[in-house]
Amino acid sequence: MSDTAVKPINEVTPQVSGNPKAASALEDRLAAITMPDAGFSADARADAMARLRAMGLPAPRDEYWRYTDPRAFNAPTATALPFDADGAESPLFTGRDKLTLVFVDGAFDEAASDDLTLEGIEITTLAKADAAGDHWSADLYGQLELAGQTPVKRPFAALNTAVAHDGLLIRVTGKPSKPVHVLYRRGTEDADAVWHHVIRVEAGAEMTLLESGMVGARSNGMLEVDLADGAKLHHIAAKRAVDPKVGLSHIFARVGAEAQFKSFTLAVNGTLMRHEGAIDMVGDDAVAHIAAAVLGDGNNGAFHHDDTVFITHGAERGESRQVFKKVLKNGATGVFQGKILVKQGAQKTDGYQISQALLLDENSQFLAKPELEIYADDVKCSHGSTTGAIDEEALFYLRSRGVPYDRAIVFLVLSFLADALSEVEDEELRDDINDRLEAWLTTRPHI
Repeated sequence: MSDTAVKPINEVTPQVSGNPKAASALEDRLAAITMPDAGFSADARADAMARLRAMGLPAPRDEYWRYTDPRAFNAPTATALPFDADGAESPLFTGRDKLTLVFVDGAFDEAASDDLTLEGIEITTLAKADAAGDHWSADLYGQLELAGQTPVKRPFAALNTAVAHDGLLIRVTGKPSKPVHVLYRRGTEDADAVWHHVIRVEAGAEMTLLESGMVGARSNGMLEVDLADGAKLHHIAAKRAVDPKVGLSHIFARVGAEAQFKSFTLAVNGTLMRHEGAIDMVGDDAVAHIAAAVLGDGNNGAFHHDDTVFITHGAERGESRQVFKKVLKNGATGVFQGKILVKQGAQKTDGYQISQALLLDENSQFLAKPELEIYADDVKCSHGSTTGAIDEEALFYLRSRGVPYDRAIVFLVLSFLADALSEVEDEELRDDINDRLEAWLTTRPHI
């Protein structure tokens, strides 16, 4: 561990070799970035920058970018996009007692946030801890991201580790009495927001993490989660893009023995969104569930939503679930790339993966690539992917019993999304999400 400041970008490692055009694009991207002053994270940042230079930026022909054009993420700067600075924030989570921490364009806003003190949990910011020069997260920052680069290369995750100025560093030692709510706000039209959160949940401890709000015109967020034996993390994110935006998010999690990691994302609109998850189940009897409910309407602007998930079973009796439901209309595009890897010796693995899309017109599309790779002989693994339209028989049944057409559509969409919402363990929160979805669908009856 070193407190030496990170070198200027062009001095960290030799230039990318091989493809001059790709090397030039990367240099243009890096030239627009102001590197943070680094303390405990210096070595991890330098390593991430070296890896990024070796990988280069993704191209449309790259295997895990074949369905999503990376040019908007490769561009040197974010495209300025208008937004409603006075727009009301989502009412989701507002009725709960919680510790709210506010980020504006990727930077922590202490004045707008609650006091960081909460029993059973230690919280500080990346910027503050890095300035101090030493922190418990030095052994974690960038390490799970590094592990998640194999076998799939994730250049923007390496970029995040190298250049993130701020984020939360959270160590959970007990069972806090209320959840932590990270609220994102947008401050400028051309904000290129980057943040990096690190969470360590100690043995037997438990935490609920909520995320919501609007981020920058372009964003690159990361969540590194380390769950010790018997630890639990419940993660619920509401990605609401009432204004056009381009966004990347990453989750890297390491799940210990008998630990549980459960993540649910609700995503509504957004121009180009990509969410990557890499979950490593390293302990026996580990549990990992990752799910999403996505609603996209191309009439609100181009809509492209990509979920790319990789779950690795490396121990016995692991249980994983991937449940992704997408409702698409007016030329919207949904993408799902999900893989379950069962390593040799990971016997009694139970892995389940389902991705489904409900297309409300003929102009929308869903692109799916489900995968299983199994090297153990005593496992129960399955995957499936379907795409379809509204069930005309179900619609006729509701209409024949006096349900108006628009209301019947809302009922059928909510029914379609129910499997994904069931992954939210908190019944009160699940009902709240369902109510918000119903209200949103009611004002936009065909989505």
